[in-house]
Amino acid sequence: MKNAEAEGIVLRLTDFGEADRIVTLFTLEQGKLQGVARGAKRSKKRFAGALEPFAHLKVQLHLGTGLPTLSGADILGIFPGIRADLAKIGCAAYACELVERLTPEEEPSPRLFRLLYCYLERLNDAPASPSDRRFFAVNLLKILGYQPELQVRGVSEETASLLARAMQTGRFGAVVFPDVLLREADLLLNPAIDLHLDRELKSLAFLKECGV
Repeated sequence: MKNAEAEGIVLRLTDFGEADRIVTLFTLEQGKLQGVARGAKRSKKRFAGALEPFAHLKVQLHLGTGLPTLSGADILGIFPGIRADLAKIGCAAYACELVERLTPEEEPSPRLFRLLYCYLERLNDAPASPSDRRFFAVNLLKILGYQPELQVRGVSEETASLLARAMQTGRFGAVVFPDVLLREADLLLNPAIDLHLDRELKSLAFLKECGV
């Protein structure tokens, strides 16, 4: 059995049996991977609060046949500013669900890792912004090779220009969509995302209730 370390962001946690949890991570080194955290449901000391949604971790893995086993996890950051705000939680869940649902297993993408990390950092430090969420979505699509065609019926040149700028600047907060253009942005982004999903995003309904 081989040991390895990885820097990752927790995308999802799933109960597994009576005591274990399956942790889905997006890692800098290996892309998306799943690992079994043995006894994580019973022992609070073993992972010391590290296994939380959106947590930024350094994990220790045992690699063998089947799913890797998480033998330990060190907290690099937990983004406390997200956890106290429902709109921020919804945005972070949306980003993590998109990454989980749209990325293949064990295919590294340092650009996507940085995009996800920077979005969580932005959510931690600033109010949840509808513009930032669209910024994340269009750049995720670009990185994955699913960039939408910007010149389509029902979408103004102003909205197309803002989306194009969002893919060029690389900095959250640099592009702001007026409220009237957010729906137009969604006319491009949502179908481009839905094309690669087999079911609806759970987090999107919650975000609509929050108005983000």
